[in-house]
Amino acid sequence: MTTTSRTLSCVLVANRGEIARRVFRTARAMGLRTVAVYSDADASAPFVREADVAVRLPGSTPAETYLRADLVVAAAERAGADCVHPGYGFLSENADFARAVEAAGLVFVGPDPGAIEAMGSKLAAKELMDRSGVPILPSVDATGLSGDALAEAADTVGFPLLVKASFGGGGRGMRAVHDPADLVEAVQGAAREAVSAFGDGTVFLERLLERPRHVEVQVFGDRHGTTVALFERECSIQRRHQKVVEEAPSPAVGPELRDRLQEAAVAAARAIDYVGAGTVEFLLDENGDFFFLEMNTRLQVEHPVTEAVTGLDLVRLQFDVAAGRRLPSEARSPTLRGSAIEVRLYAEDPARAWLPQSGRLADFAIAADAEFRTPSGPGIRLDSGVVAGDEVGVHYDPMLAKVIAWAPERSSAALALAGALSRARLHGLVTNRDLLVRVLRFPAFLAGETDTAFLDRHGLGTLAAPLVDEAGLRRHAVVAALAGAALRRSAAPVLAGLPSGWRNNPTGPQTTVFDVGTVHYRLDRTGLTADVDGEPVQLSLLATEVRPVGPGEAGRSCRLDVEADGLRSSYEVRVDGDRCYVDGPEGASTLVEQPRFPDPAAAVQPGSLTAAMPGAVTRVAVAENERVSAGQLVLVLEAMKMEHPVLAPGDGVVQALHVAVGQQVETGAVLAVVSDTETEGNHDAS
Repeated sequence: MTTTSRTLSCVLVANRGEIARRVFRTARAMGLRTVAVYSDADASAPFVREADVAVRLPGSTPAETYLRADLVVAAAERAGADCVHPGYGFLSENADFARAVEAAGLVFVGPDPGAIEAMGSKLAAKELMDRSGVPILPSVDATGLSGDALAEAADTVGFPLLVKASFGGGGRGMRAVHDPADLVEAVQGAAREAVSAFGDGTVFLERLLERPRHVEVQVFGDRHGTTVALFERECSIQRRHQKVVEEAPSPAVGPELRDRLQEAAVAAARAIDYVGAGTVEFLLDENGDFFFLEMNTRLQVEHPVTEAVTGLDLVRLQFDVAAGRRLPSEARSPTLRGSAIEVRLYAEDPARAWLPQSGRLADFAIAADAEFRTPSGPGIRLDSGVVAGDEVGVHYDPMLAKVIAWAPERSSAALALAGALSRARLHGLVTNRDLLVRVLRFPAFLAGETDTAFLDRHGLGTLAAPLVDEAGLRRHAVVAALAGAALRRSAAPVLAGLPSGWRNNPTGPQTTVFDVGTVHYRLDRTGLTADVDGEPVQLSLLATEVRPVGPGEAGRSCRLDVEADGLRSSYEVRVDGDRCYVDGPEGASTLVEQPRFPDPAAAVQPGSLTAAMPGAVTRVAVAENERVSAGQLVLVLEAMKMEHPVLAPGDGVVQALHVAVGQQVETGAVLAVVSDTETEGNHDAS
């Protein structure tokens, strides 16, 4: 396999968000002009502003925009690009798209269409790996099967099993099945999700290993016959079969196992004459046996950890290989140094079944090194798709950013990353930040005891608990009340520096009502006295400073220095409407100030199931006047490319159904009313 090299001068990135910004960063360093494509929903996104040229794709949904190969290729031609980088997701593993790019006379920065096709179907890929001697798990095609045929296929594989989309990825189109009674719904749900996310509803059944490690090998090939492995990554900590924490190297892999994994990965890549960046994924059991899972024929989300431990820029290598150049010597003979860990920061609520969040980011600030030149020294890297003030919509994956730490050894990297996350200012939306911090500091994680059941085994009750405990939350409430008073007082025409509510003579306390409790406080000559719902909070107020807000930030900001039990600490408070965002040494919290006179019209009918996020109704499983039991499926909402079941909160009767299949709903919309004469209440659909 030989080729002549060519010069690339302008790249169109057929993607969005953080991966578009990441590719632009290397492209600019290589002297390439950059072109973005964007949907209407992304018109003001950072990646659009950072590109040299941007081309609009009319519409907001992926099917209208980023999945339209014809529009993307036309945009590349119109902008004068000579190559197209697909990023990950969307069209990155679409062989027809790669062919369309090449047919237009452009260079596809990725593998050949034939290689993509060979690995595009997980079923076909498993058969190929089996013929190549790579270990696989038992599986069978379940597309279109029902009744006895489906039951027979499941018996062939054995329970427990996974229902998987053949053309899927990112955890979508996957369902774990332990009970045969759940098989039909799992197959139908996975197929629906696969059609929505990937345009193909082919699904198969695969034997489920209960507690394996997810270990993958980064491979790279050039057009001069070189295929190399760049060590392994472990991505075992997952939710909904989607990775949350990734690291290199794996704490479970020693030199001998590493050699076997890399040999199998290189054999898999050579079996399809692979060119460019790819990842061969394996499941590793407790005996050290591994099984082929899939091959991703693209750059992985978690590629930064490999960059951190090797010192290689994988995107630069992609451009080099696409231009026909040989892999450099440092890639042909890579060196593994130190340890790197990456976490995916999502706009989602782990404590509420990972419910995705949409809305405005009031604050987004994570301290990272301007130059992340590992492995020369420890550092924090931030790959983000958003900035403060951005709107997080419902059309795309809710990942906000990836945060990566490198250190000479694993525990130091974990603790440095936890510290950076705990000090970050992230407000406006619920995120998984607190869960990530707890995982990184958890003894079992620090001991390297990770597998795909990690979150289930240790429990979200522990891992998803807020970093700020009840005592800390009461302290935050008092601080928020004082900050709100200071901000109001700062606009006074006279004596603006005097604390609001300060009295020269004894008088009644000031009162502020938050969603977490009622704060009573007094400021007088003796100092501050305060309580939350009658529970005393011991604080001394030392100083208050009203601070300006940054670009794109809303509301007003205030810093308070306080002392408790001889310990001095500082709090940053942002007040935006009725929201008070508090950052302190304990962690962060969001408090909602309650109106003094609530609007009666805002109340909903008892027993109402309301939408916790915008989405589309994909299934209605009950009828009006039907009796349901607690936990029974009422309907299914789809948002951010995932299905979210809405369940009956208790036994009762469906008094009303306000939605139909295909209907779009907004946050707070009443979907159905399920009530019983014995128990009634209002419930968010999550």
